[in-house]
Amino acid sequence: MTVLKVRPGVMEIKRYIPGGSKIEGVDRIIKLASNENALGASASAIEAYHRAADQIHLYPDGDCVDLRRAISERYEVNRDQILCTAGSEQMLRMLPRAYAGPGDEILFGQYGFVVYRMAAHGVGATPVTVEEPDHRVDVNLLLEAVTARTRIVYIANPGNPTGTYLNPQEMQQLRAGLPDNVLLVIDAAYADYVERDDYESGLSMVDEGPANVVVTRTLSKLHGLASLRVGWTYGPPEILNVVARLRGGFNVTGPAQAAGIAAVGDEAHMVASRAFNERWLTWLSDEIQNLGYKVTPSVTNFLLVHFAEGAESAEAANEHLRSRGIIVRPVGSYGMPDALRVTVGKEDENKAFIAALKEFGEKA
Repeated sequence: MTVLKVRPGVMEIKRYIPGGSKIEGVDRIIKLASNENALGASASAIEAYHRAADQIHLYPDGDCVDLRRAISERYEVNRDQILCTAGSEQMLRMLPRAYAGPGDEILFGQYGFVVYRMAAHGVGATPVTVEEPDHRVDVNLLLEAVTARTRIVYIANPGNPTGTYLNPQEMQQLRAGLPDNVLLVIDAAYADYVERDDYESGLSMVDEGPANVVVTRTLSKLHGLASLRVGWTYGPPEILNVVARLRGGFNVTGPAQAAGIAAVGDEAHMVASRAFNERWLTWLSDEIQNLGYKVTPSVTNFLLVHFAEGAESAEAANEHLRSRGIIVRPVGSYGMPDALRVTVGKEDENKAFIAALKEFGEKA
């Protein structure tokens, strides 16, 4: 019997487990596990998606010309330095394929997105995690961990599942402290939600040079197109030219491109989504803390809730919430078994979550 040889690192990968969406025996589910936009996609994006239905027998534009044009106009960046992908995750996984391999190291914070570790193992590279005091990336600690073997540094800004962020001065310090032959990948999936004067997504850092920075973005969050898998990356042409050789020829579908164009052009929906999120993020944070739980301050559309009694309490709370049809996200895989991540939902969903959490506290 022939035994196929598996590449080094592949069997080290723990399969990605997405946020749940079903509970056996429960009809009405309140899903607060996957950081989806509570308002959904804009009406114009949905309409554009439906209009594209009669074109599904045709291959999509492999270069996403119109989508890149729409993105460049919305975010005021160079269209020729945009590469569209099937969600930003596709780019996060492709970059190590281009720039790392066995013997190399890929660096990120201890609470960084689990895909960073998976991407490193996938090419046989060594993932290196760096402590995040107070659930926030420490630039000094990150730079201290850089070695001659470091090839890529991933930084989620804002972070997931922490919801914390670094200011422009810290990001510039990080970039300046890295050798030019180390690729800095700024994962700005939640940038569209941030409304702080001391935050920048990193797009300007790409234009400033040197050519070792890319910024990944997504239309899954604020724009509400999670199911369509539309992501984009802004980076130096020489990097995008390399990575483009690894992607599929038609990696973003035609209906997804059509919806994406409409989504980034719908200013009213973006404004409404941010306002709704800011209101209910604040409300949830206050209510959770009033119940006696610690919350990590967040600039995203989710909160990290900590249980002082430890992992058993967090697990019990999760089970109680599920018994009420509410799905949140355990984050034990991130090294935080004593916490749960909860997404901002619709008004009635947020209130149902608080009621259930209060009920759990009284029961406990």
